[in-house]
Amino acid sequence: MPELTIRPTAKFIKAGAVLAAIVVVGLEVLYLTQWTGAAPHWVMVIPLVILVWPAARWLRRRYTKAVISADRLRYEVGLASRSTRNIQLSKIQDVRVDQSLTHRLFGVGNLSIETAGEASRLMLRNIDSPQQLADEIMSRAQKGTAAV
Repeated sequence: MPELTIRPTAKFIKAGAVLAAIVVVGLEVLYLTQWTGAAPHWVMVIPLVILVWPAARWLRRRYTKAVISADRLRYEVGLASRSTRNIQLSKIQDVRVDQSLTHRLFGVGNLSIETAGEASRLMLRNIDSPQQLADEIMSRAQKGTAAV
């Protein structure tokens, strides 16, 4: 079975970048038309500050992933320091999908993976098509249990 890589959605990052671009254009128009001569020059720093939010979300998304291979789920998070959690698919007991109204509108949700063991819950936030992924994880987990 091929590896399946799961990453948080980019939909909210794109929406934040579009919003930031709209604010940048709006401030630029105001700066050039309304504030000529007496314009505070620091106003154009505001768009850069607004762009920090989607940039930080993009970095978080870039360095967070879950990879499902034939017999295990590997969850990796971190940029400078990395944390990796390996879970045998045969240990997965339950996969829960949580979706708020906003999540449902955008087709994303949170996956909560319940395992047998000490650290029994793994939460994957803002995942595209969460129900399909939950079904795929449970299907692979059941196949792994049947092979043992």
